[in-house]
Amino acid sequence: MNILFASAEAAPFAKTGGLADVVGSLPKALRQINIDARVIMPMYGLIDYNRYHLTYLFSFQFPRRTGTINVHVHTTTYDGVPFYFVQAWPFFGQENAIYQGWDNDVPRFIFFNQVAMAVAWELRQQTGWFPDVFHVNDWHTGLIPFFLHESRFDPIWGKVGSVMTIHNMAYQGEHIGGWMWELGIPGRNHPDLVYQDLTDNTLATGIAYSDRVTTVSPRYAIEIQYPYMGYGLYGLVRTRVNKLVGILNGIDQERWNPETDPLITSHFNADNFKELRPANKRELQINCGLPVRNDVPLIGLVSRLDAQKGLDLAIPALRRLLSTTDVQFVGLGTGSEDLNYELWRIGQDFPLRCRTFVAHNLEIAQRIYAGCDIFLMPSHFEPCGMGQMIAMRYGALPLVRETGGLADTVANYDNGPADVGTGFVFNWTQSDALFNTMNWALDTYRNRPEAWQRMQERGMRTDFSWDKSAREYTDLYQEIID
Repeated sequence: MNILFASAEAAPFAKTGGLADVVGSLPKALRQINIDARVIMPMYGLIDYNRYHLTYLFSFQFPRRTGTINVHVHTTTYDGVPFYFVQAWPFFGQENAIYQGWDNDVPRFIFFNQVAMAVAWELRQQTGWFPDVFHVNDWHTGLIPFFLHESRFDPIWGKVGSVMTIHNMAYQGEHIGGWMWELGIPGRNHPDLVYQDLTDNTLATGIAYSDRVTTVSPRYAIEIQYPYMGYGLYGLVRTRVNKLVGILNGIDQERWNPETDPLITSHFNADNFKELRPANKRELQINCGLPVRNDVPLIGLVSRLDAQKGLDLAIPALRRLLSTTDVQFVGLGTGSEDLNYELWRIGQDFPLRCRTFVAHNLEIAQRIYAGCDIFLMPSHFEPCGMGQMIAMRYGALPLVRETGGLADTVANYDNGPADVGTGFVFNWTQSDALFNTMNWALDTYRNRPEAWQRMQERGMRTDFSWDKSAREYTDLYQEIID
């Protein structure tokens, strides 16, 4: 079974969020169960050609209505997975950031949708490899299922299926009909697109034309069928509900492993964390210039600073908490200018209890996961989320809002001996609700240490590997092929 992932991002080559983590790790898990999964993505200028041992593979000319494009394909194998990188001037090859702004990104990714099938065809001609299924991801690749539909009467392309995975419904590639008309792309005449005026929306196009639609958690597959999280596409999603499935993301447990992580001070596991994990908290406090105390609860945050992530709930609640309670906070993140400022400001206002980093820094992130007691993730919506799973793997208890993948992965504390629970969960999108849940977690930390440690151990032993999810995807691919 041959699966070709098409994506705008893939870790470690080019990453801004969870999309890259999924495409960087799911194909590896599939290959471990004998699925020949490969990845095609743009060749951004920021990708380190020498570090990842890329090599030139082949070139070809790609005719479009607006002219012929010279396409160059490069390749490497990473973690056993073959990757193919598309380089073509003026679209991909010189940029120092993945995304270049709407006016630039729309024509770039329309081109990537068009050329992805051409690259697959060239692979067939030159190497004999050809996909049984295209697995496309988010709006950047949403036109590929439509192009496959348009090619369905070809005896070769007619056998190729498609899966569309929605990683984040909020980003859709909408209002791009003018660009597609200019390029001579056929009209998207699917009735569910036409009557909802969605023919110029690439995410909607992918949902309508793909053989199967998946989301990155079961809860999110339900949430996007309703207006609050459907972002105008909930009606379309409901028309595909019989072809919709939520498959929970995993994490690469070889990479996220407190027993071997080179970026943390003291290695530990679920058997010895009580003795060995506290050294990481002390090291984090020293690095952050905070008083070295094991008795004070330390709250950690590692996040993209975006409205989705609930910082509007977290910052007021943290200010109240730091003003009135013996607690420490370490936060790391970068994003919108206003939230960058808010995170920086809270660090300035509470220098004896708080340290914040407005940056993207893997080393600091790992030390927060391994050293904090409570991991804060109060998202307004979260299709899946990885931070809470990494935190549990590293022995921190997540404090999350009940939404999407957070609801699927974090079991709420039973407020007793911890016969149930791996963290603390609140519902209402109000700062008061978060503040009160923080106080509940702090009270548990101080007064019920045995319950706390039971939850730590349960979280560390929870299997968040890709194994189960990879097998669910395999069954899905087989349904399509059959």
